[in-house]
Amino acid sequence: MKTITKFLSIFSVIALLALTFATPALAFDGRSGETIVIGADEVIEDDLYVSAADFTLEGTVKGDLIVVGANITINGTVDGDLIAAGQSVTINGTVTDDARIAGAALQIGKDAVVGGDVVAAGASLEAQSGSSIEGELALASGQGLLEGKIAGDVLVGAGSLELSGEFGGDVNAQVGDPEASGPPPSMYMSQSGVRFPTVKPGFTINDGAKIKGNLEYTQTKKIEIPEGSVAGKVSQSQPVMDPTQTPAKPTAAQAAMKWSLDLVRSIVTLIIFGLLLGWLVPSFIKSLMDKVQSQPAATLGWGLFSYAAFFFALLLIFIAMILGGMFFGALTLGGVSGTIIWVGILSIFALIVSFVLVASFLTKVTVAWLGGKLILGRINPGMADHKVWPLVIGAIIVALLAALPFIGWLFALLIELAGLGALWLWGRDLTQKPQAA
Repeated sequence: MKTITKFLSIFSVIALLALTFATPALAFDGRSGETIVIGADEVIEDDLYVSAADFTLEGTVKGDLIVVGANITINGTVDGDLIAAGQSVTINGTVTDDARIAGAALQIGKDAVVGGDVVAAGASLEAQSGSSIEGELALASGQGLLEGKIAGDVLVGAGSLELSGEFGGDVNAQVGDPEASGPPPSMYMSQSGVRFPTVKPGFTINDGAKIKGNLEYTQTKKIEIPEGSVAGKVSQSQPVMDPTQTPAKPTAAQAAMKWSLDLVRSIVTLIIFGLLLGWLVPSFIKSLMDKVQSQPAATLGWGLFSYAAFFFALLLIFIAMILGGMFFGALTLGGVSGTIIWVGILSIFALIVSFVLVASFLTKVTVAWLGGKLILGRINPGMADHKVWPLVIGAIIVALLAALPFIGWLFALLIELAGLGALWLWGRDLTQKPQAA
């Protein structure tokens, strides 16, 4: 379930980012395609939302520009905020307000002007000589080369950082160890549409760099600072490992105690959920148990298919949500577009919650109840149909199997597949009954 949880977390974040399309503005322009070019004589009077493999802005957007693609190039003017995410993002023109960019290769060209702040995240950022950022810069990157002018403060976290430009505020940099640096991004991202600059390992301040404020940097080694480069104070900090992030290795007794407590929690949880389900939907639980008992191999196979169907359904809803939002947005039906986005997000959320509950509890309760019933049927047949004891015995066995070191994950997976497969077969039979009638 750890892998699934990570996937669902990522998918939920992506779905929430789709809220961007549900802007409360009365209208916006939406475009999608393989290659989108806004010509030099074209003026977009509203916010512009774009999804394309290659996007180039030569004209003017009188509003915010939100674009997702592989290669994104801004040569024209954005009279508002720029939000861009892609493999490469290049700004050669003017952004009158803030720019928030993310990608493998980020470049602010020599003629670029950003009137507000820049927030950037990626493998590499290059702010070329002649570029101008009139606000602040916040950067999280594998490497950074800052050669232009930045009027405000600079906050950087990077593996390698090189300063050659003019900085009107304070510079706060947390940089990796120069001797522990990895290969440059260009070695494993050769297909990017932007050239990766060569940045020296560690933290470097070149001749000609001007920092009008204070310089604070965190690195294992002290750097050489050219005379007159920093007008304010210079302070260095050593990287400090937070002891709370590296807890002491538990003793054998502590590990055994934790394992036992987790086991008891799992058993109690299964019993509580099992009793609740047995009270609310006893015939439903019995039907699932019968499916697992009569078709064990089929339930495992259909359980695996259920996993694939779940992720396919998520993808289908997400695609329909985005396409529907962009389609009605392009028709300037902003209210309909926003409704579609919200319905899609709620559908994704409901599907994720339902699947997690079923996979985490319903499947285990079904197998636990069946297992306890079969065991009591051999030991004490009179207790096999009891409303509580089969569940208690089965919950103990299921929890023990799932908690076994090294192989517990395999038992947990088989139990989930069997339960999901039984649910799939039950649903299939339910839909086929009206047809048979």
